[in-house]
This record gives sequence, structure tokens and C-alpha cells, in this order.
Amino acid sequence: MSHEPPQHGGDPGQQGSESWPPRDPSAAAPAPETQHPDGAQASERRTKRPKRPKRTGWRRAVPTWRMVLGGVLLLALLLVGGFIAGYQIVDIPPANASATAQSNVYLYEDGTVIARDGEINRENIPLRRVPRPIQHAVLAAEDRDFYSEDAIDIKATLRAGWNTVTGKGRQGGSTITQQYVKNYYLGQEQTVVRKAKEFFISIKLDREQSKDEILEGYLNTSYFGRNAYGIQAAAHAYYGKDVEDLDAGQGAYLASLLNAPSSYDVVAHPENRKAVLARWNYVLDGMVEHHWLTRADRAAMTFPVPGEAKPATALSGQRGYIVQAVENYLTANRIIDENTLSTGGYRITTTLQKKKQDALVEAVQDNVLSQTSDEREADRNVRAGGASIDPATGHVVALYGGVDYTKQYVNNATRRDYQVGSTFKPFVLAAALANGSTTQKDRAITPNTRYDGDNKRTVQSAAGSTGYAPANEDDVDYGSITVREATDKSVNAVYAQMAQDVGPDQVKETAVALGIPQDTPDLTASPSIALGPATASVLDMASAYATLADHGRQRPHTLVAKISKNATELELPARKTRRAISREAADTTTSVLRSVVDGGTGTAARNAGRPAAGKTGTAEEDKAAWFAGYTPDLATVIAVMGQDPDTGVQKPLYGALGLARMNGGGPPAQTWAAYTRAALQDSEVKGFDLEADEGPEEPEPDESAEGEDTEEAGGTEEPGEDRDSQEPGTGDTREERDAPRPRTPDAPSDAPTSPRTPRTATPADGPRRAPAPQGTAARETDGRREAAAREAAGRREAAARETSRRETATREAAGPEAAGPEATTPRDNRSADRRNRGGQGPDGPTRP
Repeated sequence: MSHEPPQHGGDPGQQGSESWPPRDPSAAAPAPETQHPDGAQASERRTKRPKRPKRTGWRRAVPTWRMVLGGVLLLALLLVGGFIAGYQIVDIPPANASATAQSNVYLYEDGTVIARDGEINRENIPLRRVPRPIQHAVLAAEDRDFYSEDAIDIKATLRAGWNTVTGKGRQGGSTITQQYVKNYYLGQEQTVVRKAKEFFISIKLDREQSKDEILEGYLNTSYFGRNAYGIQAAAHAYYGKDVEDLDAGQGAYLASLLNAPSSYDVVAHPENRKAVLARWNYVLDGMVEHHWLTRADRAAMTFPVPGEAKPATALSGQRGYIVQAVENYLTANRIIDENTLSTGGYRITTTLQKKKQDALVEAVQDNVLSQTSDEREADRNVRAGGASIDPATGHVVALYGGVDYTKQYVNNATRRDYQVGSTFKPFVLAAALANGSTTQKDRAITPNTRYDGDNKRTVQSAAGSTGYAPANEDDVDYGSITVREATDKSVNAVYAQMAQDVGPDQVKETAVALGIPQDTPDLTASPSIALGPATASVLDMASAYATLADHGRQRPHTLVAKISKNATELELPARKTRRAISREAADTTTSVLRSVVDGGTGTAARNAGRPAAGKTGTAEEDKAAWFAGYTPDLATVIAVMGQDPDTGVQKPLYGALGLARMNGGGPPAQTWAAYTRAALQDSEVKGFDLEADEGPEEPEPDESAEGEDTEEAGGTEEPGEDRDSQEPGTGDTREERDAPRPRTPDAPSDAPTSPRTPRTATPADGPRRAPAPQGTAARETDGRREAAAREAAGRREAAARETSRRETATREAAGPEAAGPEATTPRDNRSADRRNRGGQGPDGPTRP
């Protein structure tokens, strides 16, 4: 094999050692031979590709297709990754506090709204309560494809997000699902973070809840203006009715408000009426387009102008008192605790009747508040309270708490800090009748039983003097007087002794059985309990008097007929009717209280035009005046109270309303009559169906017969063995009760009535004895000692015998017609006829 010298590259004309070296040594060197597996050699040299020219100028800023493709792929990866990460990270949060806050709604018995409490005016309702036309109106306004579309409108969401980022203002276009998420879970701020959260929560929510659930939530959380959140609150704010009662035109207007709640209030902004009408027509046209409304109905529609916006007076007037009383009832009866109730959303139907409530407010205004004057200092202290109960059901049908809850916070219908005065006396009589009690001389206590009614007569017990000597009103001496007459005139001396005869514990027990709360302040078992130092509320007293009206059957009163939240009703406690006292005891008490209205201290109540029974009462120092009364179908108590508006201290009512002295037979009884007449105006007049035992008529006291219980008798005579031996309502110790007694329905108090059977005393609606002139009665009872009392008693007995002899001769000469008013003998000494010592106060019959 020959060896040839290597060939030099370069220019062929230049060879040898003086030739230029190659520019690229590697290029000059021979390419290494490539050994193929099969031993063949590759070609000596590959063909060299031309180099790509460099990008210059503006072309350098334009991405290549490789860059575009890579960027798109990268962006897609980021979006998919971000979506997956966001979906995993963002959970459906709890609802925000403002979205769940609701007001409690308080309703009259007929469903009319009384008040709404709470800062947020919202009442959540189920979708089934929203009529279909109202639902369709909202869909036509906000999201016509709601039921067929996904949770997210991508195009609208991107547009809204871009406009937010670029500062072009708030943009809409979200689906109903997105709007609901914003209202319920997030907030109203316009940020990218909030939009991102809204996106992921909407997707998740659409997978977890049905379309109906989402629409229900949207309707309950959307703002409609006028501080109304939710469709139900909006229906009341604009049209004063429940959403069920709206028509399609009204629903279309409410749906229009969702776009601009404040601006589209055509009443507040009449200048926007053109825009409002355009939006309203847009909604209706959309309903027609989707076949939710016929063209004929659409053509017949006229714009439903909403009512005037009402000021925020949620708890003004009587509303606040009613809300307070209902809340106290709910919590006191453990129906719901205060914290739970404060969360809102409860729909509470009360037992109050709007007609009767309005009548009570008007009666107080006409007979009390309108009589006040800024020129009288005492009038600034005047307060009033009232409560009315249906005896057949125990339902509180009307309540008056004060002039205005926003001005006088304390509820005068439920407060327990004013003495009830003589309105408590019927409970003493009822206790005596129910327990078959006897006097200190072992005589059965009946309406005809005689007592010593002298002023400051010391109460006697079986052991002797108790040391308690209550004064009568105006220090009047009544002498021998029947229980009926003592009730008519509200004689303290008689009822204090009767309470002792019955037993103070029995009196308290009977009062509680009738309906007075056991824990009533100053409900103390002592003879003074008869004079009413207890501070029961107006509502408590109405409940107890309702028991008497229903013949002794006691029903716990109630203010609530139904309570529910989110269409779920809460259970109310069972209210069992029980017998507090026997029917005879209750009816006999009613018979006596009828006399108070017919001819006693409560004659003003006759203006009700109904058969009525009642009792007046006055607190110590005239700090309150009461009238408690009832017809067969309505028991009502009215109180006028004195309280300093600045300090809250109780004040006497001397000079108030232009009266020298305030008494229960004045403004309270007048208010009672006006209210009762109006409240029962459209109902049938009913008479009392009484089974009363009047008891035998007792003769005037003389030397040979047992007279009224005196101080001497109290210390020497033992009470009957069976006194206080029976439980309230079960005692029956008088033989007279064994005989059947006819029922005696009564006529209206202002109509002539027949004498009650078997009553033997002078009928209350018949001629009454004339009271003795005031000022002639001797005042010898103050500070009498026992020795002086015995001596005076001897003189009285002698004079009484002479008086009795004269009266007998007069009656025999005059015949039966002499049952009318009797002449009154001057009371220049204590031997005058005791029956005629009625006495009068400055305003007519002696005040209780």
C-alpha cells in the first residue's frame, strides 16, 4: 500500500510551507471516519445548514409561534391548576351575621302585624309561600334562564371582574346563584378576591343545593329598599300586606327594585318615574316572553303605585309594651329563652284582637289623657294601665301599657309596684263563701251577714284584740252594716274583720287560686290583706276577676296563640282549666259586685250598657285608683297611677285631671265603661247566669239577739269549730246550700231588673237607703279604750231598741210600700240609726 503525502487545503495557487493556515483548524482537519456496525464508513462530511438570520428591529418584540404556543399551554396549566387549587381551598363558609339576622314579627289574632323588633327588618319565609307570579317576576328581572343555566355566567363574570380591575365601576351580570352567594356568604365589597370566592362558592353551592333552595335564599336575603330585607318585608314596606296577597303587577315592581332599590322607590323619588316604568315594563315583557304571563293580562295591567314609606316606629305607641309583655310571657313560661328569641326570625301570633286593642287605647285617651293639662302640676304624674281578658278562654284581648313606649318605658299593665287597694276585697268575700267561714259569733258569712262598720274598729280574733284598727275612707262610721252594703261602700273595718274571721292564710290561698301570683309583693297573710296592700299587676287582677266571671273556673291567661320559625311551630305549654272556688261562691261574689255597679261606688260602669259586676279601689295616699270589673264575656281592669316622670317616685294624684281626689269610681270606671261598650258593640248582650246564695237576712242588733260582731264579742266568743277547715272551693258548711237554688240571669245594668232569687236583701238596682249627711256623725271611736267602749255600747243598745221600736211602728203604718228610701235621722249622737250611716265623700258615695 502506497503512502501519499497529505494534501494541503486552501488556494491551489499557494502551496508549500509559506501558504496561509486554515481560518478554522477544525474545519481543515479531516473528519474522523465513522465506523458503522457493518463496517462501512459514513460519508466524509455532512452538508452544512445555513444559519438563521438574526431578528432585528420591531420583529424582536413579536413572539414566535413557539412562544405563543408555550404561553398558551402554560396559561392553561395555570388555569387548570388554579381552578383545582381554588376549588379545594375555598369552602362554603358560614352565613354572615347580617344575612341571618331577622326581626321577630308580632301579629294580632287575625294575622295583622303589630310590630317588628330588631335592627334588621327581615322575615324569612319558605318558597312555597311566594306565589308563582312573584317568583317569575324576579326571574324575569334578574335571571331568566336560572333553572336551565349553570351557576356561573362566565362571560358576565369576566366582564364584571375586568371592569372592577380597570376601575370602571361596579358591574352586574351575575346569576341569581352568584348574587345569593354574595348576599348570604360574603359581602357587598367589589374586590377581585371577593369575586374569586364568589366564583368557587357558587359552583359548589350549585352542586349541593337545589335551584328552589337557592331561589328561596335569594328572595329572603335581597335588599328592596325602605330597610326591607327579603320579599316578605318588602311586601309590607311597599304595599302593607303579606307576599301571598301580592298580584303580578306588584310583584313585578318589587322585582324591579332589585336593580336599584333606593332610586327606583317611585314615591321617594318621583323624578325617576320614567326609569321605573321602563324597568317594570321590562320585567312584565320578560314574563310574557317566557309564557309566565298572558298577553291579555299584561295589556290590562296598570302600574301599582306603592304606599307611602312609614317612619321607623317599630316600638312606638303600644307596640313596645305589647312586645315586652309577650317576650316576658314566652320566657317566664319557658317557651323560649331570651337569648334564643333575640336571634330573631320568630313569627308570634298573639291573642290580642285589633278591634278591642284600638277600643282600649281610645277609651284611655278620651277619659284620662285628654283630661290632662300642662297647667296642672299633678297631671305630669298621671299614668294609665289596662288589661282585658276573655273569661271563656283566658286570652288577653287588649293591653294598654302607657302613653308611648318610646317615652315611658315601664309597662303599666304588667308592673307590680302599685297597691291594688279595695279591688282585693272580693277575694276576701270569695274566700269566706268558698270555705263556709263564720264570724266571731259563729254566724255564717253571707252577703246579708252584719258587721260593725265603725271607723277604726279594732279587729278581733278568737284570742282577743289584734291591735289592728283600720280607718274607713274619710273616717266615716257605718255602724251595723251588711256585707253587701259594706262592699258597696268599701268599708275597711268590715273587710279587715272578715279577713280575720276567714283566716288570712285562707284569704291569700284563695287569691292565689283565683289567679294572683304566689310571689306578688306584699301579699301578706294578715288582716290588712283585705285592704289591698299587695302590688299585683293590672294583668294579674284581670286574670283573677276573669275567674269570678267564669263561675270560679280558673284558666291561666295567655298572650300567645302560636309561635313559629321557618314554618316550624314551637310547642306551647298546656293550659288546664281548674276550679279555683265553687260556682256558688263565685256567683255569690258576682251578685255582691253587681250591687257595687248598680248603686255603690262603681255606678259609672253602668255606662257600658251591659250587665256588669266590679269593684273600685284606691291605693294608700291616692297614689293609684283602680276599677276592676267584668261582664259575662269580658273581664277588664283599669288603673290610673301617679309617678314622677323624672325620678320615678310614686306620687299622690290629688288634683290630677282637675279632680280634688282620684277614685276608682271616676276616670278608671269611666274608661272601663267606654272600652267595654266599644269592645262588645257588635256582640249579643248577655246576662249573668248566677247560682248565688244570699243568706238569710239578719235583724238589726238588739239586747236579746246576736247582733253584729263587736269588739266585746270578739274577745269572749269562740269561732265555729269548722272555720278554716276546708280547702278553697270545696268548703260547704251552711245547711242552706243543700237546697237547690234557681239560676238568675240578669238584665243590663242600665235597664230595670227583677230582684235576684233567693236574695232577701234590698236589690242593688232597687231603691237604696239615703246616706246620712256628712259631718253629723260623732267621732268617738279614736282612741277608745275597752272600758269606754263597753259603756258606749250600753248606750247604743238602749238607743237602738228605741229606734227599732219607732221604725216598726212606722212600717206597720205605711204598709209594704215603705220599702223605698228611708228618712235619715240627724246623727248628733251615736244612738242614731246605724243602717243610715252611709256617709259620702266629697265626690259622691264614699270612695273605697
